[in-house]
Amino acid sequence: MDPRVAELFGASSGLKSASQGLCSGSGNGFGIVSKKACSKNGKKVKNRSTRNTKPNNNPPYLPPEVEEGNIEYKLKLVSPTQHRFEHLATQMKWRLQEGRGEAVYQIGVEDNGLLVGLSEEDMRASLRTLRRMAEKVGADITVLTEREVDYDSEVPRKIAEVLVRKVPDDQQFLDLRVAVLGNVDSGKSTLLGVLTQGELDNGRGRARLNLFRHLHEIQTGRTSSISFEILGFNSKGEVVNYSESRTAEEICESASKMITFIDLAGHHKYLKTTIFGLTSYCPDFAMLVVGANTGIAGTTREHLGLAMALKVPIFIVVSKVDLCPRGAVERTVRQLERILKQPGCNKLPLQVSNQDDAVTAAQQFAQSPSITPIFTLSSVSGESLDLLKVFLNILPPLSNSKEQEELMQQLTEFQVDEIYTVPDVGTVVGGTLYSGICREGDRLVVGPTDEGRFMGLKVSSMQRNRSACRVLRAGQAATLALGNFNRSLLRKGMVMVSPEMNPTICWLFEAEIVLLFHARTFRKGFQVTVHVGNVRQTATVERLHGKDELRTGEKAVVRFRFIKHPEYLKLGAKLLFREGVTKGIGHVTLLHPAALHTHPAALHTHPAALHTHHS
Repeated sequence: MDPRVAELFGASSGLKSASQGLCSGSGNGFGIVSKKACSKNGKKVKNRSTRNTKPNNNPPYLPPEVEEGNIEYKLKLVSPTQHRFEHLATQMKWRLQEGRGEAVYQIGVEDNGLLVGLSEEDMRASLRTLRRMAEKVGADITVLTEREVDYDSEVPRKIAEVLVRKVPDDQQFLDLRVAVLGNVDSGKSTLLGVLTQGELDNGRGRARLNLFRHLHEIQTGRTSSISFEILGFNSKGEVVNYSESRTAEEICESASKMITFIDLAGHHKYLKTTIFGLTSYCPDFAMLVVGANTGIAGTTREHLGLAMALKVPIFIVVSKVDLCPRGAVERTVRQLERILKQPGCNKLPLQVSNQDDAVTAAQQFAQSPSITPIFTLSSVSGESLDLLKVFLNILPPLSNSKEQEELMQQLTEFQVDEIYTVPDVGTVVGGTLYSGICREGDRLVVGPTDEGRFMGLKVSSMQRNRSACRVLRAGQAATLALGNFNRSLLRKGMVMVSPEMNPTICWLFEAEIVLLFHARTFRKGFQVTVHVGNVRQTATVERLHGKDELRTGEKAVVRFRFIKHPEYLKLGAKLLFREGVTKGIGHVTLLHPAALHTHPAALHTHPAALHTHHS
C-alpha cells in the first residue's frame, strides 16, 4: 500500500499528494478501493456527468429506465382513459414506495432514455394529469427543471423533470442525517444557523448563537460538543424552518422531508468528539465546509480522510465568499478539485453554479459515490444559499424501501449515544435504532455492564426530532424515556436489545487494520482509542499476526483487548483507532465472546436499576 496515505491524516502533509493512497491495494472493506475499481467508477461517472450540465449541448439520451428505484420516464400523459389513469396512479405509488416517499418523473422521455420532448400544449396537459395522479395517491408535485431539446421538429419541444413527494402521514417523514465537517472557524455553525433559523448572519456570528450548548462555546465561538439542527421541506419542496414555525413539533408536522444536521467540532482538540459523531450517528452524507479565505487548512484534510475511510458520501461547501475577491474563491475551489481528483480520493468534482446544476448534482451524487458537488456561498450576503437548499430538497435517501424492510424484520437493537436526566420524565437515552421496530411500552434489555451483564427495562415514551412518536423503525434516530431507571448504570456505547437476542459480548477481538499514520513503529502492548460504531474505549494491542511491528501504510490482523469493560461488537463493523498522531482504519474480523456473559433473557432487573422514590 502507498505510504503516502498518511498524508491525508498527518499533521504536516503537503498539498501536492494530500490524499494519495486511499485507493491503493485491492478492495478490502476499509473504505479502500482498488485502483481498477476506482478508475472504472471514474469512467462510468464521467459518461454520466456530462448529462444535464450545460443546457445546449446535451446528449439526446438519458440512461435507460430501470424497474427498481424512484425514477420514472413518461413520454406524455395527455388525457388518459380511466383504466390507464388507475394504472398510472398505482405505478406512482410503487415509485414513491421505492424512494421512501419521493419520486422523480422525467416527462417527454422514452423508456429507453431518448429525449423526445413535448410541445408546450402537450407538456401542460401532461403536468395536469401528473398533478391529478399525485392528488389521488396523496402527494404533491414540484417542477424542478424544464428545458428545450434538439429533436427533428419545427416546433420547440421541451422535457420536464418533476419531483413527486408524499404528504406526511403518521410522522413517517423522510429523515436524512448530514454530518457537518470542516476546520475550526470555517463557518459550519453559522451556516447551519442561517439554514435552520431562516435569517442571514450579521458577519459577527449572531446566527450560530442558538446552536451552542455550553457557555464556553458562546464565549470562544468554537463548537466542542455534538448538536443537532433540523431543516424541513414540505411536500411542495418549500423550506420549513424556525422562521415560520416556533417549535420543532411544528416543523415535523408540516415537513415531508427532514434534514438533521449533526454539527461537529472543527478544532483538533475535540477530534475524538468528531470521530464519535461520524461513527455512532451513522450519517447518510457529510458536508465539508471550507472557508474561502483560509482554503484547505487545519483539520480539513483529516476530516475529508475520515469521511472517506467510513465511506460516507461527501459534498463540499466553500463559505465566506463575501470576504474574498473572486480570484481567491476560485483558487480555493481549484485547490479542492486538485485534492479530490488525486488517486487517493478519485472523486469527480462538480461545481454548482445554477439551479439546473443543483438538481443534477443531487441525483448523480446519490447514484455515484465518486461525484462530489462543490457549492460556493455566503452566510452573510445569502449568495447561492438557495442552490444548497434546492440540492438538500432533492437529495434522495441512500437505502431503498426493500433494504429498510429487511432491517425492520430483524430483532430490535438500539445504540445508546447520549444519556440525559429530564425533570418529571426521568432517565432519557438518545441514539439510533439499528434494526427492528421499537414501540412505546416495549420491554428491552440494556448492556453490557462492567461485568458483561444485561439489565431489563421498559420504554415509557419516545421522541423523534423533539416531537412525540409511537413507533420507531430501523435507521431512525430518537430519544427514549426509561422512567425511573438509574442513570448511573448507563454509559455511551451500550445497546438496548430485545430479550430474545443473544448478543456477543467481548473483551478480546481481532481486526484487519491499515496503519494510516504513525510516528514510530506500532507493536504489541501499544494502547489506542478504538471507535467501532457507538463504542469508544481504550484497547491494548495483544498480538500482531505474522508480524512483530507495523509501519505507516502497512496492513495486518491485530488482536485488541478492551481495558475497562467488555463491549457489544458485530463482525464486519468498521473500526477507527487513534492515539496522538497515530491513526488507523479497518474492520472487525473475529470476536472472542466473554466467558462471563449470560443469556440476557435469563437476567432480571439489576437491583440498583430502579430508584426508590419517597414522597
